[in-house]
Amino acid sequence: MHSSAALDAKTAPCLLVINAGSSSIKFSLLAGIGQATLNAFAHGKIEDIGSAPHFFADDCDGRRLAERRWERPTSHEDLLDHLIAWVEAHLGPNRLAGAGHRVAHGGLFRTAPQLITPIVLAHLRTLIPLAPLHQLHNLAPIEALAARHPGLPQVACYDTAFHATNPKISRLYGLPRALTDAGLWRFGFHGLSYEYIAGELPKLEPKARLGRAIVAHLGSGASMCGLVGGKSVASTMGFSALDGLPMGTRCGALDPGVVLYLLKEKGMSGAALETLLYQQSGLLGVSTISSDMRTLLASRDTRAQEAIDLFVYRAAREIGSLAAACGGLDALVFTAGIGEHAPQIRARICQQSSWLGIDLDVDANLAGAPRISTAASPVSVWVIPTNEELMVARHTFALAINRPPERPMCLSTKESK
Repeated sequence: MHSSAALDAKTAPCLLVINAGSSSIKFSLLAGIGQATLNAFAHGKIEDIGSAPHFFADDCDGRRLAERRWERPTSHEDLLDHLIAWVEAHLGPNRLAGAGHRVAHGGLFRTAPQLITPIVLAHLRTLIPLAPLHQLHNLAPIEALAARHPGLPQVACYDTAFHATNPKISRLYGLPRALTDAGLWRFGFHGLSYEYIAGELPKLEPKARLGRAIVAHLGSGASMCGLVGGKSVASTMGFSALDGLPMGTRCGALDPGVVLYLLKEKGMSGAALETLLYQQSGLLGVSTISSDMRTLLASRDTRAQEAIDLFVYRAAREIGSLAAACGGLDALVFTAGIGEHAPQIRARICQQSSWLGIDLDVDANLAGAPRISTAASPVSVWVIPTNEELMVARHTFALAINRPPERPMCLSTKESK
């Protein structure tokens, strides 16, 4: 963060970036005179939505700008109103030039960030069943901002878009063609994170620009992506954000026969299945203790250890699968909460993947160095912090600030109803 950010906020266009979920709403305010100069000068979060919400905003130096707590559950609508009111008061009503949103699902045809119009918003609503844990909440701040600032350009940045480069064969399921034609494809998610890493890795490893890399986005939501020449060729997530690795509370890859069994033999409803697979499974379900890897690593409970073992086993197994899809492996990148901050997990995954040519530098890994493989390792291994908010800001600047006059610039809630 540069000290000029405060000046930028007064003289340059300001952008609001929102990443809204079911239990938290993250936000950043950025300013700059170009995509390359964008800097966050304020950021914050509304956390613990659904229980006792907590709002806070900090400046670039970590100083607390504002804070509020609610003692009981409060609606998303009221919380968004509080956030937007704070942004208006902090910036002034005429200084916000655009808003960018992380949107989980863009479907088959929305393969790049785009300005939000009533038609775009209506289509994104139809995708809510494909990402029930995310999409509805992603769209709520778009509508809240449109109600208060109908002339404000807003940009949707899709987590599925980066995977549009996947070969068609990698996106197919073995289902009847009519269902495939109806949209039952592998989509892949966490695309904004992978897009950021694809841009950062060549700065550290120039050969990676044309090489074969696997990026492990390991957090409460976890997935992996295979890159060739910086383009996505395969992902562990598929039609939904349930597939692939076991996550904090999500199951990961699951035999569809299990779902049939739960429906037919256990009499579970669709709503109960959704809750089970999205909110009660993964690390939480296996351990019965916590969805937080930090808590599990600190526990001596055998169930916690088994949850960790499963996570590591599945990660190493997916690395082998993605290496096959890439035709080999030149670099492995760890990112997101677990990937960036859990050296024990990185070490165990690398150990189980050593057959690919990974030689871990133990000291570098413990120190959290950018490169955590030895100089002689055939496959280089890296830890690169991701920055999805910056990717959203860059796309928003390009579309909202550098907008050709003929492009639609406003989303009116009256038009969208």
